[in-house]
Amino acid sequence: MKELKIGTRASPLALWQANFIRSEIEKKHPGVEVKIFHIHTQGDKILDVPLAKVGGKGLFVKEIENELLAGNIDLAVHSMKDVPTALPDPLEISVICDREDPRDAFLAREARSVADLPQGAKVGTSSLRRQAQLLGLRPDLNVVSLRGNVGTRVRKMTEENMDAIILAVSGLLRMEMDNLITARLSEEDFVPAVAQGALGIETRKDDSATRAMIDFLNHPPTAQRVAAERAFLARLEGGCQVPIAGHATLVDGRLKLDGLVGSVDGKIIFRDKTEGDPADGPALGRALAEKLLDMGAAKVLAEVYGAQ
Repeated sequence: MKELKIGTRASPLALWQANFIRSEIEKKHPGVEVKIFHIHTQGDKILDVPLAKVGGKGLFVKEIENELLAGNIDLAVHSMKDVPTALPDPLEISVICDREDPRDAFLAREARSVADLPQGAKVGTSSLRRQAQLLGLRPDLNVVSLRGNVGTRVRKMTEENMDAIILAVSGLLRMEMDNLITARLSEEDFVPAVAQGALGIETRKDDSATRAMIDFLNHPPTAQRVAAERAFLARLEGGCQVPIAGHATLVDGRLKLDGLVGSVDGKIIFRDKTEGDPADGPALGRALAEKLLDMGAAKVLAEVYGAQ
């Protein structure tokens, strides 16, 4: 029997993702046994410091990529929003799966919306992107750092007396905790993270056999959207822990891309949109990034990088 080894983080959500991929592969290829290997990443080990303070690039993937490079696993399953735009040369993202809901979720103890929060309300998030947009909408809010897996963050909302928290809708759906969502924040009001809700599978470039076995999982429309978003992020030299948002949609055969860069305090927001042929997604992403840089985003990002 052919054996495939998947490497993944050990968090409940990461394990759900790896098990989903395992199930799909075993259904498609009944003669294949898929094993899952838990790999602890730096991001999983550092739980008492905001991620932006320890550097955002590769915190949740580097150790997994090392196992892939060493040949100890055949493929790695990632949340694409955690994957740096530059990969080690022998590796590639060979599959982008059909995207789950990319929006952010508002979970609150009493309020029904961000606008409904009381003056000075305490809101938890681990994301500078969410912080910038929250403070852009509500400068009075007290935004506090919130780390841990999905279940831990939900529990901390009560334990640490937070009025609300912001999480990804996709994670809550996958963990069957979407009943806790107070409101799904519209992409127009609250731009999602680059590649939020999309799963990616990373393999070695020279492993054509594994790539052939998992190619059926690739979802071209999602791959086009993610390619545009990641090109936008790459031009801004952003990791996953910077106040950058990018969201692409496909409408009537056109790719529409919405990009945002904000200061951490939410006082400065640069945002613009572009659209074009889906095949030109990466070029559209780079052009939109250049537009925001010309508007003044470069200075804001330099301040964020300087503070890390």
